[in-house]
Amino acid sequence: MGTITVITSGKGGVGKSTVAAGLGAAMERRGRRVLLIDADAGLRSLDYMLGVSCELVYDLSDVVTGNCEPSKAVYPCAGSNGLFLLPAPQNPDDVVSPDIMVQLCRVLSRYYDHIFIDSPAGLGRGFQTAIAPAKRALVVSTPDPLCLRDADKVRRILEEKEIPELRLVLNRFSARHFVKMGGFEDLDAAIDACGIQLIAMIPEDLSAPCSAVKGLPLSGKSAAAKAFNRLAARIEGEDIPLGLL
Repeated sequence: MGTITVITSGKGGVGKSTVAAGLGAAMERRGRRVLLIDADAGLRSLDYMLGVSCELVYDLSDVVTGNCEPSKAVYPCAGSNGLFLLPAPQNPDDVVSPDIMVQLCRVLSRYYDHIFIDSPAGLGRGFQTAIAPAKRALVVSTPDPLCLRDADKVRRILEEKEIPELRLVLNRFSARHFVKMGGFEDLDAAIDACGIQLIAMIPEDLSAPCSAVKGLPLSGKSAAAKAFNRLAARIEGEDIPLGLL
C-alpha cells in the first residue's frame, strides 16, 4: 500500500502545486510509482504544469460519479515513466466528499508507492476533502511572518484530525532575503512560529515557474530539483542534510 501525503498551506500563492509536481518528479527519479491528485476543484493547475492538459477527457469528478473507471482519469505525465496525475474537476462545485476521497485513495494506494494530494488554498470544503485520507501532511509556507502564522492555523487543524506526521516545507527560500526581511531573528524562530518540524527548504529558483509554464519537468541540475531530491530522500527516511543552511 502506498503512502498518502497531502500538500497544503494556510494561504494561496506559496507554491503548493510546484512542490507537489517537484516532489512527485523527484520520487519518480528514485524509481517510485507516484500518483498526484489535484484536489483544487475549479482552479486545477497540475495538468498544465505537467504537460497533460491537452489530453484530458475525464477528471476526479467523473471517477466519483461513475462516468469512468479510475484508470481512465489517470494520465501519465509528460517525460515520465512513473509519474501520473488524477486531475481536479473543472467545476468548482464538484468537490468530492471526504468519505469518498478516503475510499478512493484506499483503492488507488494499492497501485502506487506514493500518492500526493495537492490541496486547495484556504480551510474550506476542498481542504477538508484533501486532508481526509492523509497519513502525512507537508505544510508549505514561504519564510515570512504572515504565511507562517497561517501555517500555524493549519497545523492546529491537522493535529485535531490526528494526522500522524506533520512537516514544514519552506518554499522560495533565500538566505539573503530572509535576513533582509527582518521578520525573525533566525531560522529557528521562523520554524517556532508555526510549530512544525522542518523537512525541506526549496530555494528561490526561477527555473521552477518557467518549467511549470512550459509544462516541462524541472532540470535535474537546477537548485530546486536538487532540493526536491533531498526532500524525497528525507521522506523515505534517509539522513540527508537540509541544504541552504
